Amino acid sequence: MAGRITGLAAGDGYLYVGGAAGGVFRSADGGKTWSPLTDGLPTLSVGDLRLAPDGALWLATGEANTGATSYVGSGVYRLAKPETALFATTDRVGGSELESTTIGKVRFDGNGTAYAATSRGVWKHSAAKSSGSWRRVLYPVPDPVVDGVVRPDLQSPYNDICNDVAVDPNRGGRIVIANCAWRDGAPYNGFYLSSDGGESFALVNPTGGLNPQDVGRTTFAYSSDGSRLYALVESMAHYTHSFQTALSGVYVSPSGRVDGPWNKIAGSGELGNSSSALHSATFYHPGIQAWYNQFLAVDPDDPDHVFVGLEEVYESGDGGTHWTAVGPYWNFDFSCWSFIDSANTCPPTTHPDQHSIAIADGRLYVGDDGGVYTRPLRGTVNANGNATDWQSLNANVRTLQYYSVAVGKVPGGVAVAGGLQDNGGSLLLPEDLTGAGTMGSPFGGDGGDTLVDPDDGCRILGEYVFLAMELTLSCGRSDGTFRSVLDLDPHDPNPRFIAPFEPDTVNGQHWVAAGQYVWTNTKGWAIRSGPEWVPVFNNGSGHSTTVVASQNDVIWTAWCGPCNVDGFARGVSTNAGGAWRQVALPSTVPNRYISGLAIDPADPTGRTAYLGFNGFSRRFLEGPGAGYGHLWKTADGGASWADVSGNLPDVPVNDVLFSRGKIVVATDLGVVISGNGGAAWSRLGSNLPYTTALDITVGPDGKLYAATHGRGIWSIAQP
Repeated sequence: MAGRITGLAAGDGYLYVGGAAGGVFRSADGGKTWSPLTDGLPTLSVGDLRLAPDGALWLATGEANTGATSYVGSGVYRLAKPETALFATTDRVGGSELESTTIGKVRFDGNGTAYAATSRGVWKHSAAKSSGSWRRVLYPVPDPVVDGVVRPDLQSPYNDICNDVAVDPNRGGRIVIANCAWRDGAPYNGFYLSSDGGESFALVNPTGGLNPQDVGRTTFAYSSDGSRLYALVESMAHYTHSFQTALSGVYVSPSGRVDGPWNKIAGSGELGNSSSALHSATFYHPGIQAWYNQFLAVDPDDPDHVFVGLEEVYESGDGGTHWTAVGPYWNFDFSCWSFIDSANTCPPTTHPDQHSIAIADGRLYVGDDGGVYTRPLRGTVNANGNATDWQSLNANVRTLQYYSVAVGKVPGGVAVAGGLQDNGGSLLLPEDLTGAGTMGSPFGGDGGDTLVDPDDGCRILGEYVFLAMELTLSCGRSDGTFRSVLDLDPHDPNPRFIAPFEPDTVNGQHWVAAGQYVWTNTKGWAIRSGPEWVPVFNNGSGHSTTVVASQNDVIWTAWCGPCNVDGFARGVSTNAGGAWRQVALPSTVPNRYISGLAIDPADPTGRTAYLGFNGFSRRFLEGPGAGYGHLWKTADGGASWADVSGNLPDVPVNDVLFSRGKIVVATDLGVVISGNGGAAWSRLGSNLPYTTALDITVGPDGKLYAATHGRGIWSIAQP
């Protein structure tokens, strides 16, 4: 198992994979072993990987899936000799033009030009060299002009998002097409055409079976001879109004023209046939996440052989007349499946939620929320149409995306638990580190926040999503005579997707959790059900808590609402001093997302607290007021605040804790530490990759642990 794979490239016996926030890895042995290539870059967020006609490997940084933890990048990099070299900052293509963007696709016209589809339009550059600036050639919504001055700072962050760019392989680079669209719908959404080699673009009105008024995120794929053009299209209307799917459909233009006429060759119903694990699902049909997971590819040797990636992997061998789910979502709903391993005859499948695809040397490679998988390009299927020959290539692809980490003692050492993006809750025990041991998973689905009893590492409180907490007292193990996992969901009306909960730092049997309401549990590990949580404060209708902290039952929380860029607001509440209240934040405190909160243990009154500010709510967009000032302090219960960021760079802060009088901060570029109250900061350790650290904690073994959202969990001696 690995984390989300958003880039794939293959050729000349080498494989390259890009983790959403884990960087690029290379394999020279068919995926048995991998080595990192990008640990020297300032970002590990990957939007696309592409081998150019000259053999160079192009890396587009900035994941473009518009998920809550899709991070912007630092541009495009070109590695001339990817078989042997490592990426360096000197490999960047162009200057700073593409900094702080996401990049959905990089494409080549075969005549020396590269294109990049970004969150700020489509750009063009020479494919033969790295020098020279990128030139923007498509920007559907011009920047506002105020008093004759162009104001890009006033541009809506949801404008000019271009998801894909493609070049007709049969027209000498003259025909370039693009999809620019925001998933919710925007006036600029649609297909764009250039007939002059990418110098100018115009919005086209596609004809046939495709509704030009309902074009959302789209992926294009030409057949190798350019005779056909396929499109995988998200529906704005379905995204907004349907609980079943966000998919418009799979379409083909038999003439290869972007203006059509288009024929619809598959919708959610056709893809969700009996071979799909979502065939009988309620409120979760194929394409329900078409705004987030998409890939589309055509066999270079057969224009009728098409692959579509949504939640599942679909294949058609006849141009879309028939489809099979060769990579079903899971096997649970098929007759071949049994919870008894010896009776389970289902073949292995891929992980759900597909993002990337590559075809090379007679093999198909797909990347999804669980890593990278491969099978023969023309493989075998069972009677249900599901592939029987998938292989996982996740041996040491270190791209796991953690939201949280917690540690507790167990015989022989410590248990390290964490919540993973779409990979449940992980649990690493001492015995897993020996012989053929493997890490376990007591909780499934998405894994959110985590709490572990420091004195008994098998007592774990995990989270699915939206504060749906789950408790195990046995490391998730059961002999079948008892339930190993209990439901502790308080059913808050408005929690964040990953909602916070924490133990009191003095009395670990007192817990705090929060969504719209602040909830407390004074039973500690004796709690057995969700209704035992007690609501003690309402942060307000439309408000959702982002972080909590508690010391001696003095509680601080921070909230947002609305939480996205348009109309964004934030606040802080506390019971410091006695009664619960909202804190009146002065105008000097940034109006940004608060993701870190810590109470100074040196102040027993709990009136000294620190706020850590992110720059973003959706990480792929800068929020209002993005800039310096990421750590703020109050010493009087919130009456006054001071910026204690010191020399901390302009990098979002995700977590704050105190360790032996020092302040330790988790940021989007690793972990930093200050020993003088925030006046000066330095990097903690020297080998942690420059990836996002979302959560930090001190374990009972004297180590500090960092949960990164792209490179797993790391530890260092407690500073």
